[in-house]
Amino acid sequence: MRRTLVALAASAVLLPACTDGTGVERPSPSTSDPTASGSSSTTAPATSSPAPSTPPLPEPDVWIPRRAGALARELEATWMARRAAVRRWMRSGDPGAWPPPDDVELLVLHEQRIYRMLAADDRLAAIVLGRLGSGAAREAASNVRAGGALYDHFSPVKELPDFRTRPPEPADVLRRYFDQAQERFRVDWEVLAAVMLIETRMGRIVSNSSAGAQGPMQFIPSTWAAYGLGGDVREERDAILGAANYLSASGAPSDYRQALFHYNPVPAYVTAVTGYANAMERDPDLFYAYYNWQVFVRTTRGDVRLTGPGL
Repeated sequence: MRRTLVALAASAVLLPACTDGTGVERPSPSTSDPTASGSSSTTAPATSSPAPSTPPLPEPDVWIPRRAGALARELEATWMARRAAVRRWMRSGDPGAWPPPDDVELLVLHEQRIYRMLAADDRLAAIVLGRLGSGAAREAASNVRAGGALYDHFSPVKELPDFRTRPPEPADVLRRYFDQAQERFRVDWEVLAAVMLIETRMGRIVSNSSAGAQGPMQFIPSTWAAYGLGGDVREERDAILGAANYLSASGAPSDYRQALFHYNPVPAYVTAVTGYANAMERDPDLFYAYYNWQVFVRTTRGDVRLTGPGL
């Protein structure tokens, strides 16, 4: 299932993207002074402790520190806040509907921008990873390794591809499709999610590649004819089932590296899919963060964001 460099570079090296949406900084909740009791006693009135302030959400293009110590603190704080925001979304929100909450999108996108910086600078990444707590460090290492592999392999493009984009299917809808494909073909849902993340950012890219690859899982027509099970290559459920069928026929789950190399014969691609899949296996909730990664294209003139709130 070979596809061109431009299409994969744009959809795979988007990694840490900088998007989000509203551009509005949320104020910290304020607290009011307690009122006096009205007593004539000379004893000072009791006051309640002020509620802890909530840091404002990061704006889409907020400045990111370049020094390793400050950057490590920024990444760890964002990681913690993002995990809490995702948990709130899962427990009291509706991941089965579009769009995701603002706080999830803003925090995820801030994380992406940091990871993009680290993917481009091995030395900085090593220092930052060494200063993170164990929980954040393990997840960050997977993201940096995956993003760095893609960053090193694919060069920036000179001209911006003419991509057509759209909002993805809701997160829980996609997750259900991944689970159905896993049950039918014994291909781990995390691997399928990682493939879709890299190929089209969970279906955000709807254009064909210049090599003719189509749909959210990017199938060449001849491969789809053989493994697509008679479905519609542009429909998410059909494409995910087709990808699971193809990976299964190519060696999964016994040999995922071989199967992924059949899917896309680029070692960096195999490394990236494996890294993201392993991270989701350790923390399944991470899927809801990756779901919110946006489409960025790395050009010779810099990064260009194609999707996300505010565009």
